[in-house]
Amino acid sequence: MKSKLIGSIFFVISVPALAQSSVTLYGVIDEGINYANNVRGNRMVELQSGYAQGSRWGLKGAEDLGGGTKVLFQLENGFNASNGRLAQGGLFFGRQAYVGLQNGDLGTLTLGRQYDAIVDYVSQTTANGNWAGYLFSHVYDNDNTDYSYRVNNSVKYTSPTFGGFQFGGVYGFSNSTNFANNRHYSFGGQYTNGGLLIAAAYALTNNPSSTAGGALNNAGDANFLGTRLRIYGVGTNYTFGATTLGFAYTGTEITQPLSTEYVGAITPSTGTASSLRFHNFELNAKYQLTPAFYVGGMYVYTRANFNVTSGSQHPTYQTVGLMADYNLSKRTDIYVQGAYQRVGGDSTGTVLDVAYIPGANDVSSNRNQVVLRAAIRHKF
Repeated sequence: MKSKLIGSIFFVISVPALAQSSVTLYGVIDEGINYANNVRGNRMVELQSGYAQGSRWGLKGAEDLGGGTKVLFQLENGFNASNGRLAQGGLFFGRQAYVGLQNGDLGTLTLGRQYDAIVDYVSQTTANGNWAGYLFSHVYDNDNTDYSYRVNNSVKYTSPTFGGFQFGGVYGFSNSTNFANNRHYSFGGQYTNGGLLIAAAYALTNNPSSTAGGALNNAGDANFLGTRLRIYGVGTNYTFGATTLGFAYTGTEITQPLSTEYVGAITPSTGTASSLRFHNFELNAKYQLTPAFYVGGMYVYTRANFNVTSGSQHPTYQTVGLMADYNLSKRTDIYVQGAYQRVGGDSTGTVLDVAYIPGANDVSSNRNQVVLRAAIRHKF
């Protein structure tokens, strides 16, 4: 009875809205079977949701105010199709929630929960942020190119495009009397010309995820805990004919790292960690064999600098990913993908020494891990 009542109320509210302005209901359901060769020493097969794209539903719309200006909004919910639970730490509109104004000459200003400049500009040049998704993320998604976090309490500006150039920035308030505690700012830009895209961005968060009400949520919606998180990157894509080639470099620095949302505490065997840095170098390629079928691959080399009071170690990570995707219709596709990671370099005496592919159920028991996935995705 309760669900019928809620549905009736939603229908009554939504019909007038549709009549007065442009409102779109949309969504994605991505569901498939994963196989991992080593999850703490064991093989694992599981049903998992949201890898090529996170499963979601949302509402977006706009109202024309005249004079080239319009109001726009977007509310986007993330969910797990395997069990029906909310994603993004249990937030109802955890993926996006914002409202703002857009003018063709002045640009777009929006307020709410939004993506940072790394996502807006650099992510699109990576395989995981463009066509492959979660499984192809860089180590622990240290650079947020796979959207580990969004920015709460944020104000975002995006410029119009001037001769192929566009720029923008995001500021996330701490919403605290300590103005700098868990605040965020990021900015970036891109240039497009035909099949060429070049992009760059920078992001800084003080005390990321240290508070519930700050710019980065502390309830399962982050990548690292520390006193400062700094990310920067550049990337390019070039499309010619059926081929798209990409390169991306990103750097991440976590000051006084405590833990990562993916594998937990980062505790050195001796000394105290002062900083953890990642340098990620990615090459990727995608080839459209037919209008309905594409294949793609990527290679990422990551070098980490783990600095502790007793010295510095430099573990390295090599990750290879392959994917094939076939469209059954305009809205439904099936895909297979796989990723392999090998850890090398120095031993740190921490969880950094074992392989972990984002999307695996847990870390490997050694320096290697393989994850395979076969899935179906439907868009509406």
